[in-house]
Amino acid sequence: MKAPIEDYALVSDLHTGALISRGGSVDWLCFPRFDSAAVFSALLGDEDHGRWKLAPSSASGTVLNRRYLDSTFVLQTHWSTESGEVEVTDFMPVGDRRASLVRRIRGLRGEVSMRQELAIRYGYGQVLPWVRREEGRQGTLLIAMAGPDAMLLRGSASLRPTDHRHTGDFTITAGGVVDLELVWYPSHREPPEAIDVDAALERTVGYWRAWASNCHRRGRYDEPVKRSLLVLRALTHEDTGGIVAAPTTSLPEKFGGERNWDYRYCWLRDAALTLEAMMTHGYRDEAMHWRNWLLRAVAGDPEDIQIVYGLAGERDLAERTLGHLPGYAGSVPVRVGNGAVLQYQADVVGEVMVALGNLRDAGGMEDDFSWSLQRSLLRFAEKHVQDKDHGIWEMRGEPRHFTHSRVMMWAAFDCGVRAVREYGLAGPADRWGQLRDSLRAEILERGYNQELKSFTQSYDSTDVDASLLQLAQVGFIDYTDPCMLSTVKRLESELVDDYGLLARYRTETAADGLEPGEYRFLACSFWLVEQYARSGRVAEAVALLDQLIGYGNELGLLSEEYDPAGARMAGNFPQAFSHLALVRAADAVHAVLGEAAVGMPPR
Repeated sequence: MKAPIEDYALVSDLHTGALISRGGSVDWLCFPRFDSAAVFSALLGDEDHGRWKLAPSSASGTVLNRRYLDSTFVLQTHWSTESGEVEVTDFMPVGDRRASLVRRIRGLRGEVSMRQELAIRYGYGQVLPWVRREEGRQGTLLIAMAGPDAMLLRGSASLRPTDHRHTGDFTITAGGVVDLELVWYPSHREPPEAIDVDAALERTVGYWRAWASNCHRRGRYDEPVKRSLLVLRALTHEDTGGIVAAPTTSLPEKFGGERNWDYRYCWLRDAALTLEAMMTHGYRDEAMHWRNWLLRAVAGDPEDIQIVYGLAGERDLAERTLGHLPGYAGSVPVRVGNGAVLQYQADVVGEVMVALGNLRDAGGMEDDFSWSLQRSLLRFAEKHVQDKDHGIWEMRGEPRHFTHSRVMMWAAFDCGVRAVREYGLAGPADRWGQLRDSLRAEILERGYNQELKSFTQSYDSTDVDASLLQLAQVGFIDYTDPCMLSTVKRLESELVDDYGLLARYRTETAADGLEPGEYRFLACSFWLVEQYARSGRVAEAVALLDQLIGYGNELGLLSEEYDPAGARMAGNFPQAFSHLALVRAADAVHAVLGEAAVGMPPR
């Protein structure tokens, strides 16, 4: 039976990440980068598609508890059996440029027989490697090679081949320690030397704790905020500064459905919002790192700008399906690449300009490259100011004038005006101001329905959409403006379910090009928390925020969606958008409670 999404833990080395189930199985891992082809794909199939399981041999083995070492991504699982107890520590070494996963088994009590099963399958479970055993000065090595990829396992003496996989048992007693390391390397190179596991563990713990210690503390939600910021850091590529939306692909937005997407890429929107969350908590260096990634990624002709890029700014993310994988819980198709790369989403320039404007407000210095790029983005926005788009939700139907997109275009020009008039940067502020004011008048006329007393999803629709909550967040309208409050009332009436969660929009009536039905996108409900807090509904904000944080697993990780009726997570996991929305919502609650002057209130 497939493990529930909430049963997985993430470990990361800032280049890629592994998902490890409560039962001790590494069911998803892409080496050497987040967007590389998976070497373990059991998450989207079964054990024949690759996994590395480590657990007590006895059927009596149970997990007493599972936790991260404080402020780290070092996972510890405490197992108990009839004969004893063991602790398994899983981590990916940070700072050594080594693509590896370490599993340390330490005996706590009595004697425990541990069983290991390794099935390496390159190419998302399709490629069966040639496996050989080597004996030498480094001990027993199990080496699996196919094409450009090779991996070796140290600590494999007990493993024996069985039906295209390797299995074996070993016994550990109280006080004993067994270290296993699985390391990837290019097949044309020599196998890497062994590491000092003690030193690697100390260095990795030290890195995460030093990073977390810089987090500005705010109030009652400090711990979930810190964990969310750690997640955002874990999803950031150490070298390039690119931030992936999630480390997984094709975990379904509805079980058995077709809304299964590859999120192992860098959306400008998600990354811009992540930058804001980082800046509010003291991580200006990380914000500047992302800004530099952005400058590289979008450099060139503004007409070629994309909404999503690869980790190093790659542009070719062609979407394809993997027909050999049956999908998580039978949800097909399994996709790699993302067709949204071909879409025009008018809000993205606004998201980027707002993030860079906030970085400037926080003291980030512009240089000739960064400001000239922003000017080119605004020229692009001017050229396409009347174009319809696919919207924040990447609708696969016909383009429209989405109200949220129009507001974000307004925000882009507003940022340009402020940059010139408040910071003395060069640019046609008067022209941008005219475009900004014209857009505002248009939005109030065509994006607000006087009869229904609400903003609408698009100019040609009477429907509402959760993205309308962002109108106040970017300063287009005040949180307490009657037009905003009446829009919230309609959102509550039409999109809030019996569990108090807010839907993105009605998929049953939307022309989004897909079959209807999805679970609740958690970021939308976090946006509602912020709206409640900023408009004086503090008790409701706190209650909803507590509820949403409660949907995280015991490690504090959140997925993209949540199924409240089934009490289970859905969608790609862990999801950056959910975690950055949590940070912003918590900041809003802390601010109105007077626990700290935090966040970025509307201009």
